[in-house]
Amino acid sequence: MDRIALILVIIGALNWGLIGIFNFDLVATIFGGQSSVLSRIVYSLVGLAGLYAITLLFKEKAEVK
Repeated sequence: MDRIALILVIIGALNWGLIGIFNFDLVATIFGGQSSVLSRIVYSLVGLAGLYAITLLFKEKAEVK
């Protein structure tokens, strides 16, 4: 679960980087616009992964693999 969350957080970070630097939303481009159902699903999954990733901040170093 940690790896899936990390992958989704990375996707979100790269997408935000593209938006900030080039004003280009890759997720919207791939899935048919910001308001399409698929884009909203991806955005929601990335958001949930970000919330889950908060828990990783509080894990002991020995637990994180």
